[in-house]
Amino acid sequence: MLPQAAAAQGRTSRNNRNVDDGSRQSSRRFRWWRKVKQADAAELAAQHPHRPFAGWLYAILFVVFDIITVIVLEVGVSTSSSRVELSNPTGDVGIGFVTKMWRNLNFVFVLNMLLVALLYIALMMLINRFWTATAILLALAIVIAAIEHFKIEIRYEAVLPADLNFLGSNTGNMLTFIPAGAHIVILIALAVYAVLLTLILVLRHFDGRRGKLIRTNNLGLNLASRLIMVLLPVLGFALYCSQVSTTDSWANKFSQAMGDKPSMWDSVYDAQRNGPLVAFTRQLNPSIMTKPENYSEETMKEVAARYESEAEKINANRSNNLTDSTVIYVLSESFSDPTRVPGLKVNKDSMPNIRSIKENTTSGLMLSSGYGGGTANLEYMGLTGLSMANFDSSLTSPYQQLVPSQHWTPTINQMWGAPANSLGYHPYESSMYSRATNYKKFGFSHFYTLTGPDVIKYQDKIDSSPYVSDKSTYDSALEDIRSGKANQFIQLITMQNHMPYHQWYANNDYTAESTTGTPLEEDEQTSIETYQKGVEITDQATAEFLEELDKIDKPITVVFYGDHLPGIYESASKDDNNSLALHLTDYFIWSNKASGTQGEKIDNADYSSPNFFVAQTAEHMNAKVSPYLAFLTEMHEKISAMEPPVVNQIQGWERIPEGQNIYLDASGDPMNEDDFDEATKQLLADYRLIQYDITAGEGYLKNTSFMNLPQ
Repeated sequence: MLPQAAAAQGRTSRNNRNVDDGSRQSSRRFRWWRKVKQADAAELAAQHPHRPFAGWLYAILFVVFDIITVIVLEVGVSTSSSRVELSNPTGDVGIGFVTKMWRNLNFVFVLNMLLVALLYIALMMLINRFWTATAILLALAIVIAAIEHFKIEIRYEAVLPADLNFLGSNTGNMLTFIPAGAHIVILIALAVYAVLLTLILVLRHFDGRRGKLIRTNNLGLNLASRLIMVLLPVLGFALYCSQVSTTDSWANKFSQAMGDKPSMWDSVYDAQRNGPLVAFTRQLNPSIMTKPENYSEETMKEVAARYESEAEKINANRSNNLTDSTVIYVLSESFSDPTRVPGLKVNKDSMPNIRSIKENTTSGLMLSSGYGGGTANLEYMGLTGLSMANFDSSLTSPYQQLVPSQHWTPTINQMWGAPANSLGYHPYESSMYSRATNYKKFGFSHFYTLTGPDVIKYQDKIDSSPYVSDKSTYDSALEDIRSGKANQFIQLITMQNHMPYHQWYANNDYTAESTTGTPLEEDEQTSIETYQKGVEITDQATAEFLEELDKIDKPITVVFYGDHLPGIYESASKDDNNSLALHLTDYFIWSNKASGTQGEKIDNADYSSPNFFVAQTAEHMNAKVSPYLAFLTEMHEKISAMEPPVVNQIQGWERIPEGQNIYLDASGDPMNEDDFDEATKQLLADYRLIQYDITAGEGYLKNTSFMNLPQ
């Protein structure tokens, strides 16, 4: 054999031996690893003798605990002392929250489940333990349900996003949610949680994997997969919250498709009807206003200076001080003239006294943003001088979506100085539209209602009507007006003529009929005739109220207006051509003899909207104005009335996402924004700047004299 061949053969032989040695070593290592794994498995089996739960079982348990969480939250808002609400359809809350899925094909319960599921998944992936996450989720749900229960018991108000401030510097205020006897609820909550925790621990004991979800030993893969599974549901939940309150957004449409029916006049009913989580998220991120391009501190100082100059010009020709008088705002629930309803014929005039009053003082028609509802929005405009027309269409209820989170809330009553000079009266629930909370923020020292804490004195009702009469409301205010200071601001919100109308009054001789050739339906006719009688009663009570004010030897001015038409004109509302007529109510500004301006009639009063009332009142009283009131005066000279687009249906909580705002000129004719002259465009641009600064901006005007009356 050649030397080279022998050498090659030797190398091959050595390589083969190395391979054999390597194979034997690998085989030994494999056997050792297998023994170790078998030992680990044996040890694990000794520690956890049960088989791991299958994935499908985890899925079922996930849904079960999701359902339990939603039910716990719903129980929190549904077990407090019940109160009769205005428009609560039967079977929509409590057990009906679940059963309406098959009764009405309303799946808002499922919507709440989906939202809870997103949070549930994120929590599970964050800690990578199914059972621990479930225990934490249920604990949080029970704590939240208890807080909801306590707050409803104390204030008849559901937990709102503004309450999250308590988690910061105002934690001590949470004690105000704790009612007497709270220990019983706490003990029940602890008992329920103990039962659920026991169930979780038992199930965990029989689960061989102990709820561990991601089990890979690759640390990088473990963390990456968990991070993704945390971020995706959190992102989905955040996107829903950011969009659900935006009219016509995907989240808003999805929520409606699942059965969400916002009921924002009553936060408790809203939470009961739609689930506390859905009701809560709806208010997290409303779009208030689009930021004007030129908004800045410098711009706002220029605006303030511009109208300070206008105020000086106006005040040069005025001699009175607005706050030397008592000013009373009367928001008369659903008050309007039935004779102006298109296609309707009534047998006699139901408001002769107010018609006579209007003829002898500043008066006209008020453009309302609501039909059959939306009272608080008109009330908000009257108290602030701001217009719903300037807000984004997603902001449907400032009292719920805006005011609770505002740091600066200038209202006209604050011109009267200390809170002791501002009083409110409303013979119904103090919690409606969150009024109790908001009126305190507005600077009212007392807000008298049926439920307190300040209880309205007179609560008489008429015949079988469920609502306190207007006369009782007037009498309650009269006592404080007679005995109070010469200069106060009084806010009256009546309830007598609130829907629905069911043959409440004895000796009702009013009749109504259609002039269109199509007879009124029986229910519509009954409602209209009952409503007419209520208008007559309001008419008489209001005339008597003014007579009593005329006897008081101190200057008093009254601003009286109907907030909207009642939503009972089914025949007229079918015709879109009737939109404007169904959104015009009656108003007047009247002063007593002691004021020195009784019988005054100002120009451009035929049409108005509530945001202009304070400027008109100052003009009627020949009173000096602040730069803000000077601006409103100038604005009203160009645009007599303004509201968002309107619809001929009972006010819901969805606004028209598209369409021009309603602007009326001095003759009541609609105006096109494209046709405005430069002065009107400038005023409207300034209005948006002012409103943005107050509601969504930095509040630069607060540091100026813009809101201050001349000394």
